Amino acid sequence: QLQLVESGGGLVQPGGSLRLSCAASGFTFDYYAIGWFRQAPGKEREGVSCISRGGGSTNYADSVKGRFTISRDNAKNTVYLQMNSLKPEDTAVYYCAATRFCTAKLSLYEYDYWGQGTQVTVSS
Repeated sequence: QLQLVESGGGLVQPGGSLRLSCAASGFTFDYYAIGWFRQAPGKEREGVSCISRGGGSTNYADSVKGRFTISRDNAKNTVYLQMNSLKPEDTAVYYCAATRFCTAKLSLYEYDYWGQGTQVTVSS
């Protein structure tokens, strides 16, 4: 069955970096755009970034522009989220999800399939 599995989360100090991975299986990976979302305690899930099926188009939330970079390797069925200059407010559970089209709206309601999430904690 279709599966998305996130990895790479952890504890990092402010200003540090992490790279998240989203490994996909059970479906034709390059038929889907992939997005990253996050949810902090007591807050709604919000869109972070997405990448189109071929990787040629990307979108980012204003809060992460210039610090996060999304990429994909269709040969490995994997999407990455490189996170630099991390801030305490980036602390959240990060989820990857699949959709047909990556749009600047980054609406979670447009995404059909979800992973289980990986925890990112930014703290000194």
